[in-house]
Parts: sequence; structure tokens; C-alpha cells
Amino acid sequence: MNFLYSIAPLVGRFLLAAIFLKSGLGKITGFEHTLGYMASKGIPLTQLALIVTIVIEIGASVLLVVGWRARVAALMLFIWMIPVTLIFHNFWTATPDAVMVQSIMFYKNISIMGGLLMVVGLGSGPLSLKQD
Repeated sequence: MNFLYSIAPLVGRFLLAAIFLKSGLGKITGFEHTLGYMASKGIPLTQLALIVTIVIEIGASVLLVVGWRARVAALMLFIWMIPVTLIFHNFWTATPDAVMVQSIMFYKNISIMGGLLMVVGLGSGPLSLKQD
């Protein structure tokens, strides 16, 4: 059982970070497309907002994986996800054909936010670089 308690936080941190790392790298390779999408949602200072988003997604996900300052990284991602979720997955204003997909995306984000709060509250676990 001790092995499970040791390895579960490491695997959990990796799984939480995976979506942010992939998303951040995708925003780099699809920079112009992402700029256009963000602009269509009314995001001000779009280029700066995109650069900050990339830094948060990649930087915090790396910190989560290695378990250094994991609580801070998880809190940053949690706070960052609040406006992202409300702006990009507002299913209550979606067209009827998009309600289901946006609703799933909204609640997926809410679930990820729950996992991030677990890291904020419990720390990075034993297999980490620490300094929670």
C-alpha cells in the first residue's frame, strides 16, 4: 500500500499536467490560428494574452510533473482556468448544436480544477522535488 501512496501523486500530477502541456505546445505551433480564435471571443490584448497562456500552461505543467512548487503551479492553473472555462466553454450561450460539446468541455474543466485543488491542498506527494 505504501507503494500506491508514493506513486499515485506522481502519476496524478503527470496526468493533470498532460492536457496543459499538450495545449501549450499546440498553441505555439498553431499561434496564428489560436490568435484568431481568441480574438473571435473578444479577448483583449490577444497576442499578450496568448503568450501568457502559453507560459502558464507549459511552465505550470512542468512544475507539476517534477513536483517543484506544485501547489503554486496548481493554484496558478486553477485561477487561470476560471476565466478560460467561463469564456470558452459557456454552454449556456452556445447554439443548440454546440450545447452538449461545450457542456462536456465545461464540466471536464471543472473536474480538472478539482484535481488541481487536491494538489493545492495536499501538495505534490513523496516522489517530487518538493518545496510545495
